[in-house]
Amino acid sequence: MSADRLDVIIFGASGFTGKYTVFEAVTVLGGLRWGIAGRNREKLEGVLKEMGTKAKKDLSQVPIFIADTSDEASLLEMARKCRIVVNTAGPYRFHGEKVVKACIESGTHHVDVSGEPQYMETMQLKYDQRAKEKGVYVVSACGFDSIPADMGVVFVEKNFDGVVNSVETFLESGMKEDATGSGSEGSAGLNYGTWESAVYGLAHSDELRGIRQQLFPLRLPKFYPVLRPRPLIFRSTEVDKVCLPFPGSDRSVVMRSQRFLYDQDKKRPVQMQAYVGFPSWLAAGAVILFASIFGLLSKFKIGRTLLLKYPGLFSGGLASRSGPSEQSMERTYFRMTFKATGWPKGDRLAEGSDQYTDPPTKSLMVRVSGMNPGYGATCVALLSTAITILRESEKMPNNGGVLAPAAAFSRTSLISELEKHDHGMKFEILANK
Repeated sequence: MSADRLDVIIFGASGFTGKYTVFEAVTVLGGLRWGIAGRNREKLEGVLKEMGTKAKKDLSQVPIFIADTSDEASLLEMARKCRIVVNTAGPYRFHGEKVVKACIESGTHHVDVSGEPQYMETMQLKYDQRAKEKGVYVVSACGFDSIPADMGVVFVEKNFDGVVNSVETFLESGMKEDATGSGSEGSAGLNYGTWESAVYGLAHSDELRGIRQQLFPLRLPKFYPVLRPRPLIFRSTEVDKVCLPFPGSDRSVVMRSQRFLYDQDKKRPVQMQAYVGFPSWLAAGAVILFASIFGLLSKFKIGRTLLLKYPGLFSGGLASRSGPSEQSMERTYFRMTFKATGWPKGDRLAEGSDQYTDPPTKSLMVRVSGMNPGYGATCVALLSTAITILRESEKMPNNGGVLAPAAAFSRTSLISELEKHDHGMKFEILANK
């Protein structure tokens, strides 16, 4: 690899997530040579000025590259200028594949914050072998979707002192009180790009079955006891919240990592179910109503048009074209609680595919938490995965490939890197029985 390459280029830097990634890069990428890329030089210069002022640092000398997903030559030129592309330009369903392809052909690593299972699994299906041949790592879901969940399971297994059968996750988010004492429970705000990704992801969710049949033609053996989903709506004693199934990509990402670790290392795969908690039955019921309308409309072209035209109306104020305010982002917190069950170390079986005859007798509760999950923790996590690839690739599998985060980083110090930063994440043990 050419010595004059930058370490990192942030692609899509003038977008909502991109500009906050630039802000976090000032501290997270300290000591590395980095630049930014996008379609419009004037907007990119504006981001450097705005985020430089916010970070109290002159960013006017940060290199700028013009690259557009409609111009594959420009993507190749960008990818050849660095060791890793940090891709914040979504929806990845429309814009991701050309960047991944350019990176692989240029011998450049690639990380992104996609929470779109169809995109992620299609990239693995189409490009995993080529990435291995080129010695390139392509890792998606490197933001709030789904670093807390996937690396949280890694944290569980490292601290379980035994064999984990299953993990249930319970996500909570809300607003911390401000100086006036006001605050509210609920989800953080979304920018329009995240909303757009969700609309098209659900609209085309039926594609996943065919993709997975090609990606994993052989089914995993069944492991017992099977972790069954809980009811549609229930009160969790683990977090004292009214919970619903979590509709995000966490479970699909975790299961991809667990499938990889089973195939690669013959490790017993952890079963997983994901839930999201709300403060009351009324709040959870309102979410069910909005989700039902969203799901119905996303299946029809006219419905998708309405969803995209009126994001605030159909999200109950959760999403907007302007995105959340900085004040609300900085006050937003998340907590993800993990309940793991399994067997103690002395009961370990000889092979990962062997079955236990006795029910699990050991449990562990852990938590992953942080502030500003959408645009603080997400950006720090994304940049931290890039740093980890640059510094610890010898601890990663197969000299390359298209991987989920835990498959890529389970043997690295990524969790320690995430815990170092102001907008990082805290991993902690709550109870070990």
